[in-house]
Amino acid sequence: MNYNKPFYFLCSVWMLVFFFSTANAQDTVVYNITLEEAVLLALKQNPDIESARLEVEKSDARVLEAWGYAMPSIDLSGNYVHFLDKPKSYFPDAIYYPLRKLMDSTYVVPKVTGQLIEMPFSMNPNYNASASLSFKQVVFNSAVFIGVGAANVYSDLARDLYKSKELEIVSSVRKAYYQALLTKDVAELMASSLVNAEQNLKNVRLLKEQGIVSEYDELRAAVNVENLRPSVIQSENTAFLALENLRNLIGISGDAQVMLSGKMEYEPVDDSLITTAESMMFESNPNLNAVKRQIELDGAFVNAERSNYLPTIALFGSYSYSAIKDRFNFSTNDFYKSSQIGLSVSLNLFQGMQTFAKVEQAQLEQRKSEERRTTIERNLRTGIYSARRNLEQARKRVEAQGKTVEMAQKGYKIVTARFLSSAATQLEVNDAQLALTQAQVNRVQAIYDYSVAAVDLDQLTGRLPSYVIDDEQYQSVKRELQ
Repeated sequence: MNYNKPFYFLCSVWMLVFFFSTANAQDTVVYNITLEEAVLLALKQNPDIESARLEVEKSDARVLEAWGYAMPSIDLSGNYVHFLDKPKSYFPDAIYYPLRKLMDSTYVVPKVTGQLIEMPFSMNPNYNASASLSFKQVVFNSAVFIGVGAANVYSDLARDLYKSKELEIVSSVRKAYYQALLTKDVAELMASSLVNAEQNLKNVRLLKEQGIVSEYDELRAAVNVENLRPSVIQSENTAFLALENLRNLIGISGDAQVMLSGKMEYEPVDDSLITTAESMMFESNPNLNAVKRQIELDGAFVNAERSNYLPTIALFGSYSYSAIKDRFNFSTNDFYKSSQIGLSVSLNLFQGMQTFAKVEQAQLEQRKSEERRTTIERNLRTGIYSARRNLEQARKRVEAQGKTVEMAQKGYKIVTARFLSSAATQLEVNDAQLALTQAQVNRVQAIYDYSVAAVDLDQLTGRLPSYVIDDEQYQSVKRELQ
């Protein structure tokens, strides 16, 4: 009996498992991305920004279409007809009988009854061929010229909406990245706090073995460790969910692994930007600019409806060749030409009050847009005020918490040393550790709040980060929309 077979079998299974796990690990794509890379990835891959770009192209096509109505219309047409069964010709008997009497003096004219008499021959030729060229040029139609202006306004409106979507995506990704960094840092702080608690538990057990501390101190240290474990697990899960949210925003597939570069860092906003934020908002906020374009567009619609009260004047003309024959043997001498040119004027005198109602509806739409503008301006002012307040409060918290962390670290070191020399209790160690962790988390949270407020301020003032403006690949795509 060979006792090595089970051993060989287990080795083979282990090698297969190792091979497949190694292969899967090699197939996994790892993205170690910075904030700048995350934003640029989202701008290049997000379907919403692509949809907004297509809307800009559509608006440009509408401008071209509007100009088309102001240009001449030229049509070329041709026609060929061969009668398989020529239509019959009919004459009233009151005309037919006298004509026949003229052609045949012996014909006895019947009594006229008013009936139609079918002719023994058809007056239609067997073949008919024609070709014509016609044109029409609108000389005056206010709706056409108003439409050209409205199409240009719509094109500008589409570009404002594109910028609004661009700012929205950039802000969403920046906030998601900061959220992922925050949860990552908090998870690391909680894990570090757990390591400190476990190290403290080891020290307590060594001191207990030496009879320096009591069993109660050991229990408190052990309870502190176990109380921290759920917080560590929860913080890790929160960090994972934040990372998944970021992954979805930037369009990275679920099989790829995303790693974040850097930590939450305090980057002060330029004071001049905070001071001029409100004036920049009125000048550059795309949502406010979009509603201004909408008011202008609604005004164009009002004028377009009013134009129905005005006449339409157009030039027209045509040139045609035609020929008719009983046999299919056309020659150039069989065709005769005709041409005409003229001026048409049309004016609607009454349309059942439809024009009046349409003008009133367009005016009401314009008033609605003006009310929406007032609401947007009010909300933007509130947003600017809130962002300023949040920046100021978060800045003060960052500065204060920086000092608090230093004091908490110093206090934890002192109380740990005192505990090892039997001059402090386990309760004091736990309190110092909790104070240190809370101070560190509070500082990271303050930096996060400051960063989010800075993002809000950029979005309200219509500002894009410098790394987006400086990226040549992305800007080359945007230049096509200029």
